Amino acid sequence: MTTDRMVRVSVRVLEKEYQVSCPVEERSDLLDSAEYLNGKMREIRDAGNVVGLDRIAVMAALNIANELLKLRNQDRSLNSDVGNRIKQLRERVETALTQGRQMEL
Repeated sequence: MTTDRMVRVSVRVLEKEYQVSCPVEERSDLLDSAEYLNGKMREIRDAGNVVGLDRIAVMAALNIANELLKLRNQDRSLNSDVGNRIKQLRERVETALTQGRQMEL
């Protein structure tokens, strides 16, 4: 369900407040995303290896993008494994039906 209603949401990242517009139904996701980003940026800032808000933001973005790509690869691998298993099961069922015997699954 989509809606044209937009809301203005205030999010806080590293003690800075930002006003962001988003569809009403995405408000909760936006707040969760901002909280996650804030946590990542705090980790980087508190480690002391990166100085400057822009550099911290870029490092956080790179870390989050890396997490996303790893999850995508895991998802692809899982989908491939599931697809292969379904194909094997289908072939076994077809073989059993052709031979006229029942098969225990």
